[in-house]
Amino acid sequence: MADEPLDALGGKTPLQAARTPGMDSIAREGVSGTLLTLPDGFPTSSEVANMSVLGCDLPSEYCGRGPLEAAGRGLPLGPHDTAFRVNLTTVEDGVLTDFSGGHVAQEAAEAFIRALNDRFGNERIRFHPGVSYRNLLVLSGPGFSGRVTTEKPDDHQGEPVADFLPRAAEPQAEPTAALLRTLVREAPAVLSACPASRDLAARGRPAVSGIWPWSGGRAGTFRTLRDKYGITGVVISAVDVLLGLGRCLGMDVIHRPEFTGYTDTDYRGKCEAAVTALQSHDLVYLHLEAIDEVSHEQDVQRKVRAIEDFDALVIAPALAAAGPDVNVAVLPDHPVPVSTGKHTRTPVPVAVRIAGRAPDAVTTFDEAACRRGALGSLRNGDLMDLLFGPGR
Repeated sequence: MADEPLDALGGKTPLQAARTPGMDSIAREGVSGTLLTLPDGFPTSSEVANMSVLGCDLPSEYCGRGPLEAAGRGLPLGPHDTAFRVNLTTVEDGVLTDFSGGHVAQEAAEAFIRALNDRFGNERIRFHPGVSYRNLLVLSGPGFSGRVTTEKPDDHQGEPVADFLPRAAEPQAEPTAALLRTLVREAPAVLSACPASRDLAARGRPAVSGIWPWSGGRAGTFRTLRDKYGITGVVISAVDVLLGLGRCLGMDVIHRPEFTGYTDTDYRGKCEAAVTALQSHDLVYLHLEAIDEVSHEQDVQRKVRAIEDFDALVIAPALAAAGPDVNVAVLPDHPVPVSTGKHTRTPVPVAVRIAGRAPDAVTTFDEAACRRGALGSLRNGDLMDLLFGPGR
């Protein structure tokens, strides 16, 4: 949701241009600041950002996106299993033109994953379907390694795939990197021969013509929210990485098919789930992916609309149902400026309404206003400490 001033919006950010009375009320009744969610030394990825928000110890607990998404799918990883996130992509003349494969529909995505397994799958290599273009590759056996350097595909849209192939971070990882490069080179022929490709073409949809494996690793070890803060939690999200992170932190998870991870998601259903979960959990962590996706698409007007939909269909009714005694925090997990469509390490705005705490002078929720708030510049763990006290 966080962005930068745009000429197309008269020098405003999308958040400033959007009508957001719900989020503005949190800022007006609470205290504001910024939170650094993507510190140096770690990928500019959503799993890092949400781990920062939830107070994880990144140096000891970060394990890569693949293992978290496996946890989100309920796929147990053995001690010698290595999991990679795999995007279904669109590649034209060797150039990555769409990191999401046109936001491929779920049924088609699962057909492509079956085709990849028919060609490459065995007891050591297995593709697993996720949500739309977001899928998994699990490599089983002591000969595989997560010490492979990979790039985020959304950082390289419009660039040659061959320039960003997986490479070994240490000599022992070269067999794994070599296998991934082989899969990237040979997958296009498998995908183009899949009947789902013809169906997409007949409907005028973008082709799914490539795969991009990235952010691999083995299952990590996390301190749960109960161990660290003495609280119960639930995460509500459409995407596996958030559901997996929640499970690793001992949280319950709520996911429904109508939570799509795009602008057609069930906003009202997410709101209702959050309000219900407040009756049984100390922390309800509601995550929305839609604004991230339209930001990557570099669509300014859709971003403004998605922010307004979030405010009107989630924030406002949730606040009304929860009442004034429930503490509320609102923030992006990371910025995605529409000018580039890529994540940045800029600290994000955050507003927190805490029952009984006097508000500061901030009256609107946006990037500039929150920088003037009483919370100042927060870092990893600070937000959770503010809400629940210092971790044990």
